[in-house]
Amino acid sequence: MTSKERAALRAQANGLEALFQIGKGGISDTLVAQTDDALRARELIKLRVLTETSPVSARDAADELAAKTGAEVVQVIGGVIVLYRYEKDLHTPKKTVVKVKTVKKKDVPPRKKSPFTDKKGREKRFKRDV
Repeated sequence: MTSKERAALRAQANGLEALFQIGKGGISDTLVAQTDDALRARELIKLRVLTETSPVSARDAADELAAKTGAEVVQVIGGVIVLYRYEKDLHTPKKTVVKVKTVKKKDVPPRKKSPFTDKKGREKRFKRDV
């Protein structure tokens, strides 16, 4: 990941709320599974490490979660971690089927004829316009 990509992700993560907290229980299998599900749904998530009660530091927790979920650590500041994982399913357009209603000629009301157009609908030219 380039520094510009990382900066753009940090900017996007600025407005996010922390989804999970890592506390005295540390990093459990449940937390890894929830983080994996959140990354699948959102790609970019923010977590908070309660530094006073957590047995691991924020950097160690970020590295461990990133390794277990296949994500990349975007930022670690204080007790806040930002993780990113690209999800192809979120970027592929969904195919939508659009039914087109065919309009029959008898369903269309007749067009009003303008005194300024000829039979084919083209604008008439008058001598004074030339």
